[in-house]
Amino acid sequence: MGHTTLIRGDEIRTGVTAVVPTDGNLFQDKVPGAVFVGNAFGKLAGSTQVEELGTIETPIILTNTLSVAAGLEGAIAYTLSQPGNEKVVSVNALVGETNDSRLNDIRGMHVRKDDVISAIRNAKSGPVPEGSVGAGTGTVCFGWKGGIGTSSRRSTADHGDYTVGVLVQANFGGNLTMGGVPVGKLLRKNAEGSGHGSCMIIAATDAPLSARDLKRLASRAVFGLARTGSSYSNGSGDFAVAFSTAESVRVKGGTAPATYTILPSEQASPLFEMVLEATEEAVYNSLLQATTLESKFGRVEAIPINEVKTILGRFGNRAKH
Repeated sequence: MGHTTLIRGDEIRTGVTAVVPTDGNLFQDKVPGAVFVGNAFGKLAGSTQVEELGTIETPIILTNTLSVAAGLEGAIAYTLSQPGNEKVVSVNALVGETNDSRLNDIRGMHVRKDDVISAIRNAKSGPVPEGSVGAGTGTVCFGWKGGIGTSSRRSTADHGDYTVGVLVQANFGGNLTMGGVPVGKLLRKNAEGSGHGSCMIIAATDAPLSARDLKRLASRAVFGLARTGSSYSNGSGDFAVAFSTAESVRVKGGTAPATYTILPSEQASPLFEMVLEATEEAVYNSLLQATTLESKFGRVEAIPINEVKTILGRFGNRAKH
Protein backbone atom coordinates (compact mmCIF):
# COMPACT_ATOMS: atom_id res chain seq x y z
CA MET A 1 0.00 0.00 0.00
CA GLY A 2 1.19 3.51 -0.75
CA HIS A 3 -0.23 6.97 -0.09
CA THR A 4 0.21 10.45 -1.47
CA THR A 5 -1.39 12.97 0.89
CA LEU A 6 -2.12 16.46 -0.41
CA ILE A 7 -2.76 19.14 2.24
CA ARG A 8 -2.03 22.62 0.93
CA GLY A 9 -3.26 26.01 2.04
CA ASP A 10 -6.85 26.16 3.21
CA GLU A 11 -8.39 24.44 0.16
CA ILE A 12 -6.63 21.19 -0.74
CA ARG A 13 -7.42 18.14 1.40
CA THR A 14 -7.16 15.11 -0.85
CA GLY A 15 -4.78 12.42 -2.06
CA VAL A 16 -4.12 9.03 -3.61
CA THR A 17 -3.92 5.52 -2.20
CA ALA A 18 -2.36 2.76 -4.31
CA VAL A 19 -2.79 -0.96 -3.72
CA VAL A 20 -0.09 -2.96 -5.49
CA PRO A 21 -1.06 -6.65 -5.55
CA THR A 22 2.37 -8.10 -6.37
CA ASP A 23 6.02 -7.26 -6.80
CA GLY A 24 7.42 -7.20 -10.30
CA ASN A 25 5.54 -6.68 -13.54
CA LEU A 26 1.85 -7.01 -12.75
CA PHE A 27 0.85 -6.55 -16.39
CA GLN A 28 2.85 -9.61 -17.40
CA ASP A 29 1.94 -11.59 -14.27
CA LYS A 30 -1.71 -10.74 -13.66
CA VAL A 31 -3.68 -11.62 -10.56
CA PRO A 32 -7.23 -12.98 -10.66
CA GLY A 33 -9.68 -10.35 -9.55
CA ALA A 34 -13.32 -9.40 -9.37
CA VAL A 35 -15.58 -6.43 -8.70
CA PHE A 36 -18.86 -6.37 -6.79
CA VAL A 37 -21.15 -3.36 -7.04
CA GLY A 38 -23.46 -2.74 -4.10
CA ASN A 39 -24.67 0.60 -5.45
CA ALA A 40 -23.31 1.95 -8.73
CA PHE A 41 -23.51 5.65 -7.84
CA GLY A 42 -19.81 6.13 -8.45
CA LYS A 43 -16.93 5.78 -10.85
CA LEU A 44 -14.89 2.59 -10.88
CA ALA A 45 -12.90 2.92 -14.08
CA GLY A 46 -11.64 -0.34 -15.58
CA SER A 47 -14.22 -2.52 -13.87
CA THR A 48 -15.82 -3.82 -17.08
CA GLN A 49 -12.65 -5.56 -18.28
CA VAL A 50 -12.09 -7.05 -14.83
CA GLU A 51 -15.65 -8.36 -15.00
CA GLU A 52 -15.05 -9.78 -18.48
CA LEU A 53 -11.61 -11.37 -18.04
CA GLY A 54 -11.34 -11.87 -14.28
CA THR A 55 -7.87 -10.35 -14.03
CA ILE A 56 -6.20 -7.22 -12.64
CA GLU A 57 -3.15 -5.93 -14.48
CA THR A 58 -2.28 -2.60 -12.80
CA PRO A 59 -2.06 -1.25 -9.28
CA ILE A 60 -5.49 -0.35 -7.89
CA ILE A 61 -5.80 3.40 -7.42
CA LEU A 62 -8.14 5.23 -5.04
CA THR A 63 -8.61 9.00 -5.16
CA ASN A 64 -11.38 11.62 -5.27
CA THR A 65 -14.29 11.68 -7.70
CA LEU A 66 -12.96 14.29 -10.10
CA SER A 67 -9.42 12.88 -10.13
CA VAL A 68 -10.22 9.49 -11.63
CA ALA A 69 -8.70 10.65 -14.93
CA ALA A 70 -5.44 11.50 -13.15
CA GLY A 71 -5.56 8.08 -11.52
CA LEU A 72 -5.87 6.42 -14.90
CA GLU A 73 -3.08 8.49 -16.38
CA GLY A 74 -0.72 7.71 -13.53
CA ALA A 75 -1.44 3.97 -13.39
CA ILE A 76 -1.10 3.64 -17.17
CA ALA A 77 2.12 5.68 -17.30
CA TYR A 78 3.62 3.56 -14.51
CA THR A 79 2.67 0.33 -16.28
CA LEU A 80 4.03 1.43 -19.65
CA SER A 81 7.34 2.41 -18.03
CA GLN A 82 8.03 -1.03 -16.59
CA PRO A 83 10.73 -3.13 -18.27
CA GLY A 84 9.12 -5.74 -20.51
CA ASN A 85 6.15 -3.54 -21.42
CA GLU A 86 7.83 -1.66 -24.26
CA LYS A 87 5.37 -3.01 -26.85
CA VAL A 88 2.21 -2.73 -24.73
CA VAL A 89 -0.48 -0.63 -26.44
CA SER A 90 -3.51 -1.37 -24.23
CA VAL A 91 -3.67 -1.14 -20.42
CA ASN A 92 -6.73 -1.61 -18.22
CA ALA A 93 -6.12 0.55 -15.17
CA LEU A 94 -8.48 0.12 -12.21
CA VAL A 95 -9.34 3.39 -10.45
CA GLY A 96 -11.99 3.99 -7.78
CA GLU A 97 -13.10 7.08 -5.91
CA THR A 98 -15.14 8.76 -3.22
CA ASN A 99 -16.27 12.39 -3.09
CA ASP A 100 -14.21 14.51 -0.67
CA SER A 101 -15.78 17.89 -1.53
CA ARG A 102 -16.91 18.37 2.08
CA LEU A 103 -13.33 19.36 2.93
CA ASN A 104 -11.50 19.58 -0.38
CA ASP A 105 -11.48 21.87 -3.41
CA ILE A 106 -12.51 18.95 -5.59
CA ARG A 107 -13.28 21.13 -8.61
CA GLY A 108 -9.64 22.20 -8.67
CA MET A 109 -8.60 18.64 -9.66
CA HIS A 110 -5.34 18.99 -7.76
CA VAL A 111 -4.28 15.34 -8.03
CA ARG A 112 -1.75 14.88 -10.81
CA LYS A 113 -0.26 11.93 -12.65
CA ASP A 114 2.97 12.22 -10.66
CA ASP A 115 1.05 12.01 -7.37
CA VAL A 116 -0.37 8.67 -8.51
CA ILE A 117 2.99 7.35 -9.62
CA SER A 118 4.51 8.45 -6.30
CA ALA A 119 1.87 6.51 -4.34
CA ILE A 120 2.61 3.40 -6.42
CA ARG A 121 6.38 3.68 -6.10
CA ASN A 122 6.18 4.33 -2.35
CA ALA A 123 3.97 1.29 -1.73
CA LYS A 124 5.27 -1.01 1.01
CA SER A 125 4.17 -4.19 2.70
CA GLY A 126 3.48 -4.27 6.43
CA PRO A 127 1.36 -1.92 8.56
CA VAL A 128 -0.56 0.67 6.56
CA PRO A 129 -0.91 4.32 7.67
CA GLU A 130 -4.60 4.84 8.43
CA GLY A 131 -7.01 7.69 9.00
CA SER A 132 -6.68 11.07 7.25
CA VAL A 133 -4.08 10.00 4.70
CA GLY A 134 -3.96 9.32 0.97
CA ALA A 135 -7.36 8.94 -0.63
CA GLY A 136 -8.91 9.26 2.82
CA THR A 137 -7.50 12.72 3.52
CA GLY A 138 -10.77 14.57 2.94
CA THR A 139 -13.37 11.88 3.59
CA VAL A 140 -16.19 11.87 6.15
CA CYS A 141 -17.80 8.78 7.67
CA PHE A 142 -20.98 8.73 9.80
CA GLY A 143 -20.58 12.48 10.23
CA TRP A 144 -17.11 12.22 11.76
CA LYS A 145 -13.74 12.38 10.08
CA GLY A 146 -13.27 9.18 8.10
CA GLY A 147 -10.37 8.02 6.01
CA ILE A 148 -8.37 4.91 5.21
CA GLY A 149 -8.86 1.87 7.42
CA THR A 150 -7.42 -1.62 7.26
CA SER A 151 -7.88 -4.95 8.98
CA SER A 152 -7.10 -8.60 8.37
CA ARG A 153 -8.00 -12.09 9.49
CA ARG A 154 -6.07 -15.37 9.33
CA SER A 155 -7.69 -18.77 9.21
CA THR A 156 -6.59 -21.75 11.24
CA ALA A 157 -4.36 -24.44 9.78
CA ASP A 158 -7.28 -26.81 9.26
CA HIS A 159 -8.89 -24.14 7.06
CA GLY A 160 -5.77 -23.60 4.98
CA ASP A 161 -3.89 -21.01 7.03
CA TYR A 162 -5.02 -18.26 4.65
CA THR A 163 -5.12 -14.50 5.20
CA VAL A 164 -7.72 -11.98 4.09
CA GLY A 165 -6.80 -8.30 4.25
CA VAL A 166 -9.19 -5.39 3.72
CA LEU A 167 -8.62 -1.70 3.01
CA VAL A 168 -11.50 0.78 2.98
CA GLN A 169 -11.80 4.36 1.80
CA ALA A 170 -14.63 5.26 4.17
CA ASN A 171 -16.83 8.18 3.15
CA PHE A 172 -20.44 7.24 3.79
CA GLY A 173 -23.40 7.83 6.10
CA GLY A 174 -25.84 5.99 8.32
CA ASN A 175 -26.04 5.28 12.04
CA LEU A 176 -22.70 4.11 13.39
CA THR A 177 -22.95 0.70 15.03
CA MET A 178 -19.95 -0.91 16.73
CA GLY A 179 -20.14 -4.51 17.81
CA GLY A 180 -23.93 -4.29 17.72
CA VAL A 181 -24.01 -1.16 19.90
CA PRO A 182 -25.79 1.91 18.40
CA VAL A 183 -22.87 4.24 19.09
CA GLY A 184 -23.99 6.90 16.61
CA LYS A 185 -27.44 7.25 18.15
CA LEU A 186 -26.05 7.30 21.67
CA LEU A 187 -23.63 10.04 20.65
CA ARG A 188 -26.58 11.78 18.97
CA LYS A 189 -24.84 11.71 15.62
CA ASN A 190 -27.05 10.64 12.72
CA ALA A 191 -25.51 10.86 9.27
CA GLU A 192 -28.27 8.95 7.54
CA GLY A 193 -29.24 11.91 5.39
CA SER A 194 -25.74 12.34 3.99
CA GLY A 195 -26.09 10.98 0.48
CA HIS A 196 -22.82 12.34 -0.86
CA GLY A 197 -20.19 9.79 -0.05
CA SER A 198 -19.31 6.25 -1.01
CA CYS A 199 -17.10 3.45 0.21
CA MET A 200 -14.38 1.73 -1.77
CA ILE A 201 -13.30 -1.64 -0.39
CA ILE A 202 -10.23 -3.59 -1.49
CA ALA A 203 -10.06 -7.21 -0.30
CA ALA A 204 -6.92 -9.27 -0.82
CA THR A 205 -6.23 -12.89 0.00
CA ASP A 206 -3.47 -15.43 -0.46
CA ALA A 207 -6.06 -18.18 -0.87
CA PRO A 208 -6.04 -19.52 -4.46
CA LEU A 209 -9.54 -18.38 -5.42
CA SER A 210 -10.99 -18.23 -8.90
CA ALA A 211 -12.37 -14.95 -10.24
CA ARG A 212 -15.86 -16.32 -9.60
CA ASP A 213 -15.21 -16.93 -5.93
CA LEU A 214 -13.34 -13.63 -5.63
CA LYS A 215 -16.54 -11.91 -6.72
CA ARG A 216 -18.37 -13.77 -3.98
CA LEU A 217 -15.68 -12.63 -1.54
CA ALA A 218 -16.10 -9.03 -2.74
CA SER A 219 -19.85 -9.21 -2.25
CA ARG A 220 -19.39 -10.20 1.39
CA ALA A 221 -17.15 -7.19 1.87
CA VAL A 222 -19.97 -4.87 0.76
CA PHE A 223 -22.38 -6.80 2.98
CA GLY A 224 -19.96 -6.19 5.86
CA LEU A 225 -20.70 -2.47 5.72
CA ALA A 226 -24.17 -3.24 7.06
CA ARG A 227 -22.63 -4.32 10.37
CA THR A 228 -21.29 -0.78 10.82
CA GLY A 229 -24.68 0.86 10.25
CA SER A 230 -24.26 1.99 6.65
CA SER A 231 -27.46 3.39 5.15
CA TYR A 232 -26.42 2.51 1.56
CA SER A 233 -28.03 5.79 0.49
CA ASN A 234 -28.86 6.79 -3.08
CA GLY A 235 -25.67 8.79 -3.44
CA SER A 236 -23.34 6.32 -1.76
CA GLY A 237 -21.39 4.27 -4.29
CA ASP A 238 -20.50 1.01 -2.59
CA PHE A 239 -17.89 -1.00 -4.49
CA ALA A 240 -15.55 -3.84 -3.60
CA VAL A 241 -12.55 -5.17 -5.51
CA ALA A 242 -11.09 -8.54 -4.54
CA PHE A 243 -7.95 -10.28 -5.75
CA SER A 244 -5.76 -13.25 -4.93
CA THR A 245 -1.99 -13.15 -4.64
CA ALA A 246 -1.59 -16.95 -4.77
CA GLU A 247 1.07 -17.98 -7.28
CA SER A 248 -0.98 -20.96 -8.47
CA VAL A 249 -3.71 -18.73 -9.91
CA ARG A 250 -1.57 -16.04 -11.57
CA VAL A 251 -2.42 -15.38 -15.21
CA LYS A 252 0.66 -15.10 -17.38
CA GLY A 253 1.01 -14.12 -21.02
CA GLY A 254 1.40 -16.48 -23.92
CA THR A 255 -0.81 -18.79 -25.92
CA ALA A 256 0.03 -22.17 -24.39
CA PRO A 257 -2.55 -23.87 -22.14
CA ALA A 258 -1.95 -23.26 -18.44
CA THR A 259 -2.70 -25.29 -15.33
CA TYR A 260 -4.09 -23.69 -12.19
CA THR A 261 -4.61 -24.94 -8.64
CA ILE A 262 -7.79 -23.40 -7.25
CA LEU A 263 -9.50 -23.72 -3.88
CA PRO A 264 -12.89 -25.46 -4.24
CA SER A 265 -15.89 -23.20 -3.68
CA GLU A 266 -16.97 -25.45 -0.81
CA GLN A 267 -13.89 -24.31 1.12
CA ALA A 268 -14.57 -20.58 0.73
CA SER A 269 -16.99 -20.12 3.64
CA PRO A 270 -14.29 -19.35 6.26
CA LEU A 271 -12.90 -16.68 3.93
CA PHE A 272 -16.35 -15.12 3.60
CA GLU A 273 -16.64 -14.82 7.38
CA MET A 274 -13.13 -13.39 7.56
CA VAL A 275 -13.83 -10.66 5.00
CA LEU A 276 -17.07 -9.70 6.77
CA GLU A 277 -15.22 -9.19 10.04
CA ALA A 278 -12.22 -7.47 8.44
CA THR A 279 -14.41 -5.01 6.53
CA GLU A 280 -16.31 -4.11 9.68
CA GLU A 281 -13.13 -3.53 11.65
CA ALA A 282 -11.47 -1.60 8.81
CA VAL A 283 -14.32 0.91 8.90
CA TYR A 284 -13.91 1.32 12.65
CA ASN A 285 -10.16 1.80 12.22
CA SER A 286 -10.73 4.46 9.57
CA LEU A 287 -12.68 6.44 12.18
CA LEU A 288 -10.51 5.72 15.20
CA GLN A 289 -7.28 6.63 13.40
CA ALA A 290 -8.60 9.78 11.72
CA THR A 291 -7.89 13.23 13.12
CA THR A 292 -9.98 16.40 13.08
CA LEU A 293 -9.51 18.29 9.82
CA GLU A 294 -10.64 21.67 8.62
CA SER A 295 -10.42 23.76 5.49
CA LYS A 296 -12.15 26.83 4.17
CA PHE A 297 -15.08 24.55 3.35
CA GLY A 298 -15.67 23.51 6.94
CA ARG A 299 -14.43 21.44 9.86
CA VAL A 300 -15.05 17.76 10.57
CA GLU A 301 -14.31 16.44 14.04
CA ALA A 302 -12.65 13.14 14.81
CA ILE A 303 -14.85 10.66 16.62
CA PRO A 304 -14.62 11.18 20.42
CA ILE A 305 -12.78 8.01 21.37
CA ASN A 306 -13.16 8.34 25.14
CA GLU A 307 -16.93 8.71 24.79
CA VAL A 308 -17.01 5.68 22.51
CA LYS A 309 -15.09 3.66 25.11
CA THR A 310 -17.56 4.71 27.80
CA ILE A 311 -20.54 3.66 25.68
CA LEU A 312 -19.04 0.31 24.73
CA GLY A 313 -18.07 -0.29 28.35
CA ARG A 314 -21.69 0.12 29.43
CA PHE A 315 -22.74 -2.68 27.09
CA GLY A 316 -20.10 -5.12 28.32
CA ASN A 317 -19.94 -8.41 26.42
CA ARG A 318 -22.47 -7.23 23.85
CA ALA A 319 -19.75 -5.08 22.28
CA LYS A 320 -17.53 -7.35 20.23
CA HIS A 321 -14.81 -4.81 19.43
